[in-house]
Amino acid sequence: MANTVLVTGGTGYIAGELIKQLLARGWIVHTTVRSKAKSEAALRERFGKPEADRFKVFQADLMSDDGWAEANAGCTHVAHVASPIEAAPPKDENDMIVPAREGTLRALRFAKDAGVTRFVQTSSMAAVAYGRSEKEYTVDESDWTDVTHPDVYAYIKSKTIAERSARDWIESEGQGIEFVSVNPSMVLGPVDSGDFSASVEAVKQLLDGSMPMAPDLGFAIVDTRDVAELHVKCLEEPGLAGERFLAAGRFMKMLEVGEVLRNGLPPEHTKKVPTRIMPNWMVSVLSLFNAGVRSIKSELGKSRHVDCSHAEQRLGWKTRAEEESILDCAKSLIEHGVVKV
Repeated sequence: MANTVLVTGGTGYIAGELIKQLLARGWIVHTTVRSKAKSEAALRERFGKPEADRFKVFQADLMSDDGWAEANAGCTHVAHVASPIEAAPPKDENDMIVPAREGTLRALRFAKDAGVTRFVQTSSMAAVAYGRSEKEYTVDESDWTDVTHPDVYAYIKSKTIAERSARDWIESEGQGIEFVSVNPSMVLGPVDSGDFSASVEAVKQLLDGSMPMAPDLGFAIVDTRDVAELHVKCLEEPGLAGERFLAAGRFMKMLEVGEVLRNGLPPEHTKKVPTRIMPNWMVSVLSLFNAGVRSIKSELGKSRHVDCSHAEQRLGWKTRAEEESILDCAKSLIEHGVVKV
């Protein structure tokens, strides 16, 4: 009999790819969405109209108990992918921290009540690599972000606190549940629609001219297909209780990403891609008027490298070439009309 898994946040970028891979591997999949009426038909279409008994959609919100018991019923596994993220930094950091923490704990409580035996949390590199003053360093799964550091902003705190809280809960109340976390870096790759993650926004802005010069910042890049594959391995591989797996490729500055776009796309598609670095003083000026720029000002000039050898050695996981992820992301944004060229 096939195992049954609940994937939270089914309309999301990583969750969508994960559901697609799980269905292909024979899993029965439940998923939560904020509005079943708005989302179910589109999700069924996206996943090839799977049989009703193999794919079920439930309405549930991170900040309410409604729907969670029904979504977990009959499940052996949970992949908790849903997490709040705002288009702009919140006025109060708790507007992001509290839903991330409480949503994770709610998902854990209902999973335990349903008899779930494996719980995989989608955490983030935000919980690993931040809150340090060095300009260049390498992190592995033993590292944790220091949320007391002055450069750490709301999103970084929310992901760190959510994972810490989950691990504390498992230790005190999670008997019988094997808990594993996956910590992705900047997730790129193809998009299925105009609804995509915040990380893809950087590629969009490089292509559409809204980033006329590239700020001196970057991220380790990983493909959404590879992140989903790592989740599948964490759901299926026995004996992973307490494990933590980082999902990242090479660290690349925004200017390097722009160069990949220019080298891999037709010239008519890259006319607006920046070729110069934005001076730091200009970023400082922009931060006076833009809260989003203000939150990333502390990132300027930093290089955070990621050692993913643990995922490779323990699970045989590798990420594909960063260039492939960047170009597949850009091509799909153009194909779906998200970027007009």
